[in-house]
Amino acid sequence: MADPGFPGQHTTTTTVQTSSTTVQTTIRFDPLYIRTLPGLLKVIQIVLNLVGFICIEASGPFSYHSRGSWFNFVSMTAFWFTGILLALYLFHIVEKFYQIPWLKIEFIFCAIWTGLYLIAACVAVSFGVEAYIAAGFFGFCAMIAYGFDSFLKFKAIKSGQLAQGERVINKQTTVRTATY
Repeated sequence: MADPGFPGQHTTTTTVQTSSTTVQTTIRFDPLYIRTLPGLLKVIQIVLNLVGFICIEASGPFSYHSRGSWFNFVSMTAFWFTGILLALYLFHIVEKFYQIPWLKIEFIFCAIWTGLYLIAACVAVSFGVEAYIAAGFFGFCAMIAYGFDSFLKFKAIKSGQLAQGERVINKQTTVRTATY
């Protein structure tokens, strides 16, 4: 008689996961990167950073106010960081140094700059000068762009993607069922 405490069958599942990384370590110029979503986002971010900076500088005597200085710090730091990253991607330098966690670096930067742009844009808009209000609008747009980029980087990190290059993950599952 069978013991009711034991199941009638036993299932064993074995999963083997292998991955291969394919990268080219040669430095080369690839203008097609700008047509990808990450490349397009970087170009949009650079333009928004620059336009916001110009709006603050065009405010005349108010350009040296502490609110404007804070906005300019946020926008110019983002401008240079994003511009350098765009150059690294255009010349496939990121792919050459694929061991560096580029996606995590970009995720952290984009997440921090989303918050900093929220603060800078709110401070600029509350000043009440037309040029500051315009800069605040572009700051809010940049905040959205950096927030969306941060979301995309988070998804890429969770799925195990590389910043540039290809990683192929093969999964092989074996299921064995034994009846007792």
